[in-house]
Amino acid sequence: MSSHIDSKQIENEGLRQVWSVHDFALRHRLDEQEEKRLLSLFGSYATKQELLANAQRPCVFR
Repeated sequence: MSSHIDSKQIENEGLRQVWSVHDFALRHRLDEQEEKRLLSLFGSYATKQELLANAQRPCVFR
């Protein structure tokens, strides 16, 4: 069964927010190398969804 999806509702959910890659790296405690990788992929700005999908942070074990 299919249903109608209102495109205006999807666009206002928050994933379409544009963030600075530098601010994202600071907020999510990414190292300089990962920040440079994201900058080379997207430039200075990217959507929240793109950054969350492409950010890689190594596991920290105790």
